[in-house]
Amino acid sequence: MQSTWLVLVSLALGLGVGAGFMALLQLAEHHGRRAAEVVNPVVPDGIDQVLDALESAGIVLDPSNNVIKTSAAALTMGLVFSQQLVHAELIELARQVRRSGEAISQDLVLSRGPFNDASLRYRVRLARLGTRYVLILAEDRTESFRLDEVRRDFVANISHELKTPIASVSLLAEALDQAADEPVQVRRFANRLTTESARLGRLTQEIIELSRLQAQDALATPEYLDVDALVAAAVDQSRVVAEAQNITLAVGKKSGARVYGDEKLLVVAVHNLVSNAVNYSQPGSRVGVGVRRQKNVVEITVTDQGIGIAEADIDRVFERFFRVDQARSRHTGGTGLGLSIVKHVVQNHGGDIRVWSQPGSGSTFTIRLPEAATPAAITPTANAATGDIQ
Repeated sequence: MQSTWLVLVSLALGLGVGAGFMALLQLAEHHGRRAAEVVNPVVPDGIDQVLDALESAGIVLDPSNNVIKTSAAALTMGLVFSQQLVHAELIELARQVRRSGEAISQDLVLSRGPFNDASLRYRVRLARLGTRYVLILAEDRTESFRLDEVRRDFVANISHELKTPIASVSLLAEALDQAADEPVQVRRFANRLTTESARLGRLTQEIIELSRLQAQDALATPEYLDVDALVAAAVDQSRVVAEAQNITLAVGKKSGARVYGDEKLLVVAVHNLVSNAVNYSQPGSRVGVGVRRQKNVVEITVTDQGIGIAEADIDRVFERFFRVDQARSRHTGGTGLGLSIVKHVVQNHGGDIRVWSQPGSGSTFTIRLPEAATPAAITPTANAATGDIQ
């Protein structure tokens, strides 16, 4: 009887020890899973797909600010490097989100990666993702800010440029009224009024033309053009002004070059260069215009012996409303848009424009356009139904 009792006690002790051991195993397994989750955090389902679909940058941070998920855009924008956030500003915002639990939106100017000093403008939004993670979304708005600045500058410049001729017209009209009984003064004011109104008309037309050029990237219906003919037409438009100032217009020999493009626009571009050359040249000097073909490129060159351009200004001459010599430009009625129009015309024809200049020695502007191949001969084809030639 006693032995049976001892067996039962031993069995009970064994079961108790076994249950305790199993409980220890389960507890160890639970702690192991928790440790694995800390070491290898798992983000909520669907985040990978969301990040892949984003055009903007997307980043998921763990509690230690390690980057555990990122979109391709975040890498190319330089926000993430070696699985870490590059910018301390983003880390601080993430800490604020964890403390407050509230989402944050902010505009930031950040460098493009740890090795690039170029700055980009971002619109960033940070929010909690579950209980442990922070999601960062960043949109590159650099181009948007640049376009806003360009628009503001353009409107400010237009306002400034229009103010002078409009004010002049108003004052001259008032002077005409007061000088109604003085024929000489009336003619004088009327001539000035005609000059200012013509200047205002040119400025308005060039603003419209420039806006139209900037709105299109390529030509809709290019034509097969004779470059020598369009250059001759452009030069002829400046002959009267050049002769009045005793400036010689010298045109080089015919090149036989052909390009595809819009004849009217190319004539305007070349005329603007010739007109500038004449306006910035001294009486008795020479303006040369030449065309040459070189390695499938047609070059139209306008050279003057004028005042030249300072090295600091060469990169700015194609800016809207920029003038090398403000006083001379005002005197000649220049709008400051001519070279900007040239640049956009040339770019819309798939070409580029280059400038060389030296103060006191003159300037050379060169338009470079793709040379057009001779159009293939059109071969007549027979209509299968009627046998007619088309």
